[in-house]
Amino acid sequence: MAVPAVPSARFPDLADRVAVVTGASRGIGSSIAEVLGEQRMRLVLAARSAEAGEAVARELRAASVDCLWVTADLATRDGAREVYEAALKRFGRIHLLVNNAARLASAPFLDLDEDVYHESFERNVRIVYGLSLLTARHMAEAGGGCIVHVSSVGGLRAHRGLAGYDASKGAIDALTRSMALDLAPHHIRVNAVAPGAVQSRPVKADRPERVKEHSKLIPLGRRGTPRDIGLAVAYLASDAASYVTGQVLYVDGGVTAQLSPPGMFI
Repeated sequence: MAVPAVPSARFPDLADRVAVVTGASRGIGSSIAEVLGEQRMRLVLAARSAEAGEAVARELRAASVDCLWVTADLATRDGAREVYEAALKRFGRIHLLVNNAARLASAPFLDLDEDVYHESFERNVRIVYGLSLLTARHMAEAGGGCIVHVSSVGGLRAHRGLAGYDASKGAIDALTRSMALDLAPHHIRVNAVAPGAVQSRPVKADRPERVKEHSKLIPLGRRGTPRDIGLAVAYLASDAASYVTGQVLYVDGGVTAQLSPPGMFI
């Protein structure tokens, strides 16, 4: 099934607001930045990959997006504070935080030793916690804001061999709900977007048939695109979602809705 062109969407209320997007040097993160830039948001982008990240920022600036790049490790206290302070120094306000940065590194449970556990579970949760805490305190003082975590269908349905990663996404889903309740009195909405299979890189020459077969298992018949995720983030950040908080929005082509894939009968 051919991937349809993902249409543009316009959320005029986002114009001139400030968004911080982590993990923005490639894939889903860079597409989120692109979609938010189309809404005329002012952007602070961050990740550890300086060269790739600066390239993303240059492309956005060429499209007349007011964009700042910060190279930082969001899993560390210093890295989180560096991004937070750079955003406030440049723009004086943060209206939206998108916690997209994550590590996919993991292993089957029997091989999930302390080092792998640290990288696949602890690190992913710390990446969300550190910058969220700083930003939420700022938003509470400033009168409100919006936080969107990028989770995964793995927080609801398990992948084989990704015990630490899936556990981290389940924790982030729970944190989404807890933050939403605690921050609602401060006019801060907190939600998550959970992607399913997303084709974030070009299909290798030897893999088109594999991708085609895999797509047959997805109810909508195709893999998602990074832009699909970016548009979901823009919606949750906008006033169109002003009554939505504490939710995990599954952008997965229907994968988590099905009990069994096509061809499997009980």
